[in-house]
Amino acid sequence: MSTLNRRGFIKGAMLGAMMAAGLVTGHAFAADYPTAKVNTTGLAVTDTTVKVGILHSATGTMAISETGSIQAEKLAIEQINAMGGILGRKIEVVQEDGASDWPTFAEKAKKLLEKDKVASVMGCWTSASRKAALPVFEKDNGLLFYPTFYEGLEQSKNVFYTGQEATQQILAGLDWIAKEKKAKTFYLIGSDYIWPRTSMKIARKHIEQHLGGKVVGEEYIALGDTQFGSVINKIKLKKPDVIYAAVVGGSNVAWFKQLNAAGLNSSKQTMLTISVTEDEVLGIGGENLAGFYSAMKYFQSQDNDANKKFVEAFKKRWGKDAVIGDVTQAAYLGPWLYKAAVERAGSFDVDKVQAALPGYEFKDAPEGPVTVEANHHLTTKLRIGQWGKDGQAKVVYTSGYIKPDPFPKGYQ
Repeated sequence: MSTLNRRGFIKGAMLGAMMAAGLVTGHAFAADYPTAKVNTTGLAVTDTTVKVGILHSATGTMAISETGSIQAEKLAIEQINAMGGILGRKIEVVQEDGASDWPTFAEKAKKLLEKDKVASVMGCWTSASRKAALPVFEKDNGLLFYPTFYEGLEQSKNVFYTGQEATQQILAGLDWIAKEKKAKTFYLIGSDYIWPRTSMKIARKHIEQHLGGKVVGEEYIALGDTQFGSVINKIKLKKPDVIYAAVVGGSNVAWFKQLNAAGLNSSKQTMLTISVTEDEVLGIGGENLAGFYSAMKYFQSQDNDANKKFVEAFKKRWGKDAVIGDVTQAAYLGPWLYKAAVERAGSFDVDKVQAALPGYEFKDAPEGPVTVEANHHLTTKLRIGQWGKDGQAKVVYTSGYIKPDPFPKGYQ
């Protein structure tokens, strides 16, 4: 076989494999997409590479939650590069540490967009970090793939939200716990920043105005705080049917250990949390929250072919003891959705990429098929997981598909 024919054969075989996997939308080789045509706005795109930013907290109190996101995004990028990259260009990662500090996220976002000229960013975790960085993305017309479940009440052409918003997690989860446990009284507790406070505002309205329930207590703890004795004593006095929790980051370790030490385990108290995934359980210890529930769209224990492949690849890359939580999986979606958007657009230009992604169905998402909607959120399902001592959750409820509604009437 001649060199020319051999190259053509290899090229055709690669393309066939990629299209069979559902991960490309057409011919995706650099020679077919001259840089001058696919990069007209000065992004860091060459004939062979495209720079993409990763911006999460690798240090500080949020590192316990965000490390998995970093790992998932790197895994996806490595897999994409092994398949030939995006439009024939390998992804080069520029990683920055938000350090669990919201102004730092804004500073690093500015650096990634204005100095490094990255074509997109996978990043942020807390709503505070996203809110801090958002003006930078909108000013510089950058592109952010944001992986965390959040309070909703936001929509930006510069952000694709790969986690779930309030109607998909908070409202659907409260509906389930109220019906399943015949719950009428709720004690709300969260970390003290925008996401827990807004989430609890939405939760209170739903409990009081739609479920006919009563909120018997509401507390907020400083981010990173580890002293929960006073709150636990109040909970013991109020005896709520359900503790509804949005404690985040490293605080979760102290929160659950102190609950268990005080005798408030799942045999005596029902809890539904919207902030504990397998990533946090790794630090908390399964024995400290066994029997409690989390409302998420993904759990590592899900039994489908796409998830089995994802879990196997993740553990092979990051170690057999690595775990995968809801946000980790949502972070994994970011690079794949970006790849699909660029290839649908036939361009790296941000405006064209933004316009190309709505309507795309990612059939091979580990959580199950998801669809990108016009409001830049995903249509997905809610799952309720009950934690075991082994640190894994048994899925006890799965909803139907819930279309995203980031501005639900009556909750703003």
